[in-house]
Amino acid sequence: MLYGDLIVPVSELLRRQAAAQPAKVAFRDRRRATTYAELERTTATLAGHIRERGLEPGDRVAIFLPNSVEWIETCFAVLRAGGVVVPISYEASLPEAVYRLSDAGCRLLVTSDERAGDLAGSGADLPHLEGRILVERGPRTVDGSRYADLIGKTPSAPPLDPGALHDPAFILYTSGTTGRAKGVVLTLHGMLWIVAACWVPIAGLSSSDLVLSPLPLFHSYAVNLSVLGVLAAGASEYIMEKFSTSECLRLLHEEPVTFFPGVPTMFHYLLETSRQSNLSRFPALRVCVSAGAIMPATLNREFEARFGVPLLDGYGITETSTMVTMNAAAGTRVWGSCGMPVPGVMVRIVDPVTGVDLAPGQEGELIVRGPNVMREYHRKPAETAVALREGWYRTGDLARSDPNGFLTITGRLKELIIRGGQNIAPAEIEEVAVTCAGVLDCAVVGIGHEHLGEIPVMFVVARPGCEVDPDAVLAHCRVQLSAYKVPQAVHFVDMIPRTGSGKIMRFKLREQLGADRAG
Repeated sequence: MLYGDLIVPVSELLRRQAAAQPAKVAFRDRRRATTYAELERTTATLAGHIRERGLEPGDRVAIFLPNSVEWIETCFAVLRAGGVVVPISYEASLPEAVYRLSDAGCRLLVTSDERAGDLAGSGADLPHLEGRILVERGPRTVDGSRYADLIGKTPSAPPLDPGALHDPAFILYTSGTTGRAKGVVLTLHGMLWIVAACWVPIAGLSSSDLVLSPLPLFHSYAVNLSVLGVLAAGASEYIMEKFSTSECLRLLHEEPVTFFPGVPTMFHYLLETSRQSNLSRFPALRVCVSAGAIMPATLNREFEARFGVPLLDGYGITETSTMVTMNAAAGTRVWGSCGMPVPGVMVRIVDPVTGVDLAPGQEGELIVRGPNVMREYHRKPAETAVALREGWYRTGDLARSDPNGFLTITGRLKELIIRGGQNIAPAEIEEVAVTCAGVLDCAVVGIGHEHLGEIPVMFVVARPGCEVDPDAVLAHCRVQLSAYKVPQAVHFVDMIPRTGSGKIMRFKLREQLGADRAG
């Protein structure tokens, strides 16, 4: 069943919730909170001020803020003003931020004094950027309109409140696991389709939920669930500025949190830390959901056994407005699987060379078609043509399906290591390695080899206080993996570089390995 009444303009969702539950806290962080009635008023006011600055329908507005209530308010206000939201990670380097602002052609920037000062000092040429709205964080060092002043003043223009759902609403930049990011153009219709087809009916998100969200709001998973999903369902949400294992455990224990979204790395750290503190139950928690990266079956089992709540794994990517498949709490689940396709979404597993459909159990490239698929890559027609063919999006992810339709993601075509003609999925090695004593986290990359083409090497993060023998790790792998899959070497690092969604940035590990060799 599709909850079609959720696929409506943001202004309608805001008015609906403000009328039904005006005094209910919609979003809060450690600094402030806003009710649904306040959220509707504030976003209308801010949208009017944005329009006063000459914003035309379809113009791009960048949000360069940390996770916060202001982030949420700005997002809804931009949509109500008819603009396109361009989220930028608050931790982005200056070159990364400048690239996104330039590539998207942003006319307005909402950020802090600190990051505005960084941009001003960089000397970057941003001819499209005409104005800034500054949220108080630190001393006032840069001129610009003040967020607090604007939301307290009646604008001369009303919000536009566009009714179109199929126009561009977001440009979300891909995680960039292989290099420079691309701007993915998404519509409100596609994003809310996933809310209506996945988060509400499958995960059960509702107005009775208190969501604890540690997800970075610039990422599609968070925009879809932690921003639009919470609003559409009429839930409440506590926004963490950054994920902290200890703070997350405290909030889960002390607050009546019922719904917790995360990425596999977060659940891994929560499990490890809870074992050290003997904490194993949370009073109100009813469900956890995971997306953004492959969830090892062992982690899924151990987390559910310890905390007594379902951890529902799903698969999604930015280009499909997040979710493609999802596991449900009720009925059958296949451990290690990312579930079945979301209603309304079609999937195929094909030979990546010929495009021929493969039988259940055979590994191939996953391709997707549905109302959630992106419109295009912004200003990149050639890349769009390669990725979108006859309405089908080529994910670049390897997968297989069982006879019942449950999908398992096995790796990336671009991450696939080909050793002497044998295909190796790094995720398969990683799932084995993390079960080795003393290993907290790990990642596998392929490096060039004169005779074999490529060979796998492993990067390992040891658990605090543990000394891990690299030979023991390799011996552990030899027991459970074919000989050609066993890594050639083990390198110890302090952390595995990951994107905001939890995907391993393997190119950074290769760069690090190259720098170490050069040194």
